Parts: sequence; C-alpha cells; structure tokens
Amino acid sequence: MLKRILVIACGCACGLIIAAAVTRLFPALSPWADSSVERNVAEFRRVLATVEANYVDAKDADGDALTRAAFDGMVKSLDPHSEYMRADAYRELREEMDGRFGGIGIQIEQREGRIVVIAPIADTPSERAGVQRGDQIAKVDGQSVEKLGMDKIIRRLRGKPGSNVSVTFYRPSNKRILEYALVRETINVESVRDARLLPGGIGFVQLVQFSERTGEEFRKALQRLCSEGAKALVIDLRNNPGGLLDAAVAVAEPFFRRGDLIVYTQGRRPDSRQDLCAGNGAGNLRLPLAILVNSGTASAAEIVAGALKDTGRAVIVGEKTFGKGSVQSVFRLPNNEALRLTTARYYTPSGISIHEKGIEPTIPVAVSVDEVNNVRLQRLRHDLVASKEFAARFGMDPVADRPLDTAVDILRGVILVRERNAKAGGGSAR
Repeated sequence: MLKRILVIACGCACGLIIAAAVTRLFPALSPWADSSVERNVAEFRRVLATVEANYVDAKDADGDALTRAAFDGMVKSLDPHSEYMRADAYRELREEMDGRFGGIGIQIEQREGRIVVIAPIADTPSERAGVQRGDQIAKVDGQSVEKLGMDKIIRRLRGKPGSNVSVTFYRPSNKRILEYALVRETINVESVRDARLLPGGIGFVQLVQFSERTGEEFRKALQRLCSEGAKALVIDLRNNPGGLLDAAVAVAEPFFRRGDLIVYTQGRRPDSRQDLCAGNGAGNLRLPLAILVNSGTASAAEIVAGALKDTGRAVIVGEKTFGKGSVQSVFRLPNNEALRLTTARYYTPSGISIHEKGIEPTIPVAVSVDEVNNVRLQRLRHDLVASKEFAARFGMDPVADRPLDTAVDILRGVILVRERNAKAGGGSAR
C-alpha cells in the first residue's frame, strides 16, 4: 500500500511540474489563464450570428463586412493613431514610407473627432492651392467626412495621378469655408527640400518628412555644405509631420558620438524599453546648430528636435511642436491586411515625454498664418520675390522669414564669439 501511495504521489508531482512548465511556455493553455479573450470572442460570435440571422436587409448583414467594421471600431477606440488596415490602406502606407504615392500631398490627423491638416507637403497640389496647417477637412467630393474613418478619407484623397478631387475645408482661424478643386499627382517626396549656404557661412537644410531615404539625403546635403565652408547650420523642421523612427535617428547621428543615446521608447511592460543610440552615422559634429519648429512639427521631427535640445547640442527656434510622441508598430495580418497599433511612447535622452506635450522652443518666435503662407509662397515662387509681380500675383508684399532670421542672428553671434576666442588662443576657429 505504501508503495502504491508513493507511485501516485510521484505521478501527481510530475503532473504538476509538467503543467507548470506548459503554463510557463504557453500561458494561453493554462487552465488558470485569464479567459476574457475567450469570453469576448464567444460574445462577439453570438452578436454576429444574431445580426446575420435577423437584420432586415440581408446584404448589409454580411459577416465579413461586419467583422471588419468591428475591427475598425475596436482599434479606433484606442487612440487616433491606431488603425486596422485593409489591403489597399496597407499598400498605401508602404508607398508613403517609400516616399512615393498618388494623391494631393497632405498630412492629416484625427483630433477630437475632426480631420485636421498637420501640414501640406511641400510643392504638391495642396500646398500650391493654399491649404494651411490647422485646416479641417469637411467634405471630399461633396460628401461629408463626419462618419468616415481615417482610412476611407485617405483612400478618397488619394488616387490615380491626373484624376480630380474636390476637397472642402473649414479654416478655424477666420471661420471660412474653402473648397479646392485639386488634380492628383504622383507625390515624390524628397526629404531634403532645400539645402544651401546662406550669407555668413551658415548652412540651411529643410527636411519635409522622414522616409527610408531621409538619412542618406541629409548626410549628402550636410557633407556638401561643410565642403562649401559652412560654419554653422540651420535645420528647418517646420511643418514636417514626421515618419520613420530610424530616419530620425539617422538625421541626429552626425551630431552625436557613437553610442550616445538619441531617443528611447517605453511600452507597457517595464522590460520593453528600447534605446536608440548613435551608430555608424555618428560624427560628433560640433557646428553651431539651430532647429526651426512650429505646431506642424510632429513625430520623428520632434525626436530630432528633442534630442538635440535635450543634450544642449542645438537651440530650438519657433513655436511649440505638435506633440505626437507615440510609436506605431505594424503587425501583418492574412490577406495583405495589417494592424497599426500604438505600442510605446518616445522619450528624450533625459526622460522627457513628447506625447501631447511637444517640444518647447528655446527662443519662441510666434508667426501668424498669413506670414506662414507668405513665406511658403516665396519659397515656391522665388523667381517672383524680387519683383513687383509677386504682389500683383498674390495680393501681398513679400515678408521676412522671422524665425529663420532669428536663428541666423543667433548663429552669427556664436560664430563671432568662436572666432574671437580662436584668435585670442591662437587656435583654429573651427
């Protein structure tokens, strides 16, 4: 009897050990696991079956369509940046990250139930028509967007190059309704919009987005400006809606030492922190540096500004940035669909969160919407700026780019001090 009891006891112990191991490796198989997912799935199946069996219009009660609509609603309830992406939307996302897609050239965000323009993309139909940051989309081709999701709105705005689309905007700054008839184009977005040497040896680089090619384009522009004798640098991130995290790190790298922390992300789990440090692109470049920002500066652009400000490597000039500091991870699903889900938040090297706070400028320079529009037109039509035709064409005289002028004045002062110190010490001004 004792031997039998020992055998039974050993069997129970082995069973418990095996059960514990299985539970550790495969938590979903544990009999004590949280069964909320199973309960919710069962409840969803009951609701779906009831709708399919009893809804008055059978064609509107298609199970596949209802399931996808449920996915849409579920993910949208989390935050404005998470999205269930059907195959066409996922394809468009890949095209956008590649820097090439067909559309009107506009970056939008869902904010408090409204579709708000973060920024028009430089030299695209939207920017040339006069669309401004802060404008709200009211209609597309005469249809209200009130009940449309972001994916549907984006699909309606995009399309075959050469096709037409009518977009109605509400402009809160003057409470006007504006309707634009736009012709879609192939939007080839070059990250480096402008790279030139300003008087006094100050380099200027404008970045309009962060795509797969941004790091390479920026490094080439930086090398060219340095070879031309740049003594300081202005990076213009105004109306830059962001893009890829890796591209932001690549742009910041030349100003850091290898291994220096540029940004880190933190997810829900304590062990999910990910540090992104300067790698092969590190150069520890010590040029006096100014970054131009405004309320249209978002996401990856805020990472660059935040890292350089946080570590004392740059002065930030302009307006408070947008405050989009969350990480979206893309999970591929069957049938070429995907789930874009917020999985973490960005933090500057000292631990400051960007999300819903933005980056405060070191030197605030507030500008009006009219000033922003005027400077934008000057950049698009620089051939007219020095002539009376500009005022005749656009109904206003050219104005100074005050944030840029402020940044240039600051850098000139830094250059002057460096040169005086170098002369006094007998060393090089560089």
